Amino acid sequence: MHIPFISKKAEDPSKPKVKKSFLREWLDAAVFAIVAATIIRTFFIEAYTIPTPSMEKSLLVNDYLFVSKMHYGARLPMTPLAIPFVHHTMPIIGGKSYSEAIKAPYKRLWGFSDIERNDDVVFNWPADKENNRPVDKKENYIKRCVGLPGDSLEVRDRVIYINGQPGYKPKYSQFVYQVFMNPTGYDLGTEVQEDLNIYNITDQNNNPIPNVYSLTDEDVANLQKMPNVVVRLADTVGGRSKKGEAQWDCFPKDTANFKWNQDNYGTIWIPKKGVTINLTKENIALYRTVITEYEGHTLAENQYPFLIDGKPSTTYTFKMNYYWLMGDNRHNSLDSRFWGYVPEDHVVGKAWFIWMSYDKNGIRWKRLFRSVKALED
Repeated sequence: MHIPFISKKAEDPSKPKVKKSFLREWLDAAVFAIVAATIIRTFFIEAYTIPTPSMEKSLLVNDYLFVSKMHYGARLPMTPLAIPFVHHTMPIIGGKSYSEAIKAPYKRLWGFSDIERNDDVVFNWPADKENNRPVDKKENYIKRCVGLPGDSLEVRDRVIYINGQPGYKPKYSQFVYQVFMNPTGYDLGTEVQEDLNIYNITDQNNNPIPNVYSLTDEDVANLQKMPNVVVRLADTVGGRSKKGEAQWDCFPKDTANFKWNQDNYGTIWIPKKGVTINLTKENIALYRTVITEYEGHTLAENQYPFLIDGKPSTTYTFKMNYYWLMGDNRHNSLDSRFWGYVPEDHVVGKAWFIWMSYDKNGIRWKRLFRSVKALED
């Protein structure tokens, strides 16, 4: 049986083509741009601004950098219903910029590499609990990864030890010092501060604290060469604490069993996926948040063995890898020493390169279009 070929009706050449209106063309272009930018932001790179001095002088306040999602593998959106280009709060009008009507489980695409020790990592702050936000809508932080899954980490008199060996010390790591002129006790003058590029740390109201500075080893060496200048580690303004002195706000906030402080911390073991550990009344504070908040179980501690999901348990097997992140400005950094491990599902990406940087004096030209690694070497 012969089936005739049926073609589309030929267009009438005498009939004029309908031209899109200016508004329609603009709308089509805008939709395309939003979709393209969203794909780039989700799977490739995302812009980030350094808001605090916790990484100075490695990364500076008002460094604008691109964060690579490709290095560790892009994390698929866990809260997909959201306003494009807005993290968690609507600008101007306020309120949530996302809906939790649809939630997706944590999944990550293949990446170029795993997180490596001493990478600068952008992540969702695990301790952001005030607004009960989903993982991918928590505040973004940036710190240096000093401990990997399965590592044992200790801080001895400000020096990090990984698995018993001294760890990497960033070139621009800083600690708080008291600096004063001898014998007057006066602070350094503005001219000296500007010449050495050092400035007083500030209080909660952003007022400079006299005689108190965050300094690198190089800064300390330069000051010690100056006549009549005394430099010493600060003991009372966020500075050094002795071994065995319990600091109440240090993780896991159990001063009875863990007499740790920011300068003498640990030894602490960083959880690794698939590893099983013994749970005791003495160490449960280290893993409580992992079991309940990060890995979604119920935990009853009013008896031993503990009840995990209603079943007696003296052990626990981790479902995810965890990381230990710290700021280079060690006495002015809210980091893992205060809120613990960073779960792998909180990792956003790797700090890649700086595309803009400025301070009160204008653009910091030498930092533009430089990789983060190059600036830290």
